[in-house]
Amino acid sequence: MAKAWKKLSILALAAALAAMVAMVGCSSEQKSEEATDEKAATETTAEPVELQVFAANSLSKAMEEVQAAYIEDGHSNVTFADTQYKSSGELNEMLGAGSYADLLISASKGSMDTAVKEGYVDEGTRVDMFKNDLVIVSKEGSGLKDVTLQDIADGKYTFCVGDESVPAGNYADQALSTVGVYVPSGDDEGKTGKDISGKNGSFAEDYNPVLDTSVGNVCKHAQSGDVDVAFVYTSDVYRFGGVEIVGTVPADTHKNIVYPGAITSQSKNVEATQEFLDWCQNSEKAQEIWQKWGFELA
Repeated sequence: MAKAWKKLSILALAAALAAMVAMVGCSSEQKSEEATDEKAATETTAEPVELQVFAANSLSKAMEEVQAAYIEDGHSNVTFADTQYKSSGELNEMLGAGSYADLLISASKGSMDTAVKEGYVDEGTRVDMFKNDLVIVSKEGSGLKDVTLQDIADGKYTFCVGDESVPAGNYADQALSTVGVYVPSGDDEGKTGKDISGKNGSFAEDYNPVLDTSVGNVCKHAQSGDVDVAFVYTSDVYRFGGVEIVGTVPADTHKNIVYPGAITSQSKNVEATQEFLDWCQNSEKAQEIWQKWGFELA
């Protein structure tokens, strides 16, 4: 009889334990379902918002991927208007003419300084987002290699740079001033390299580079073989293809290439824009995309 009772007690204890495990499991599943439902409800009830981004031309491919990833990463209430990819100078001109934007990402500190001075952006939201390098590229298969600034000064190659509205062109002019190809004027007269703006000067006699209005177009001149070489960002090689790096411009010949971002003063979606700006810098998904297209986080 004692053995029977003992057996029954063991069976009863096992049954009780099984019931407790089942209850815990149900509770965990319920909490998981509730969390999922809560997240879905939050996304469903979040106010729809459309963000207008003004971004430097060189960011186009990367930004398109980042925006798509942002929406997929729990921000289904967000849509993006037709993002404007222009030279940083053109973007400032558009803002000055009354065009609406929530976020401005420039390809140079100087252009963002202008945006701050003119009141186009909220300076308190300004942050350095990316870094880039200036390189010399040629058409794929050109056979060129180890092209230097001195080679340009010696007249060995035809070349293309961005005009004064294009930050990549300003950086190129700064570098070319160190070998006498570009001649600074005004407040920059007598200075060279990173001490000048790369604007309002001129090219020395016998130098007639092809000028264009965006770094993308500059890259295309090399891609097509219109010129022997062109000055573009490393990221443009990833973005366009059809060109190869044949020289790297020494970093000490031009200002640091930094992309600042800031929320505009006119933004009607400050909170949503700030959330997107933060995600661009902190999300692992975003970082992978930026790096894929040749941008280094600042």
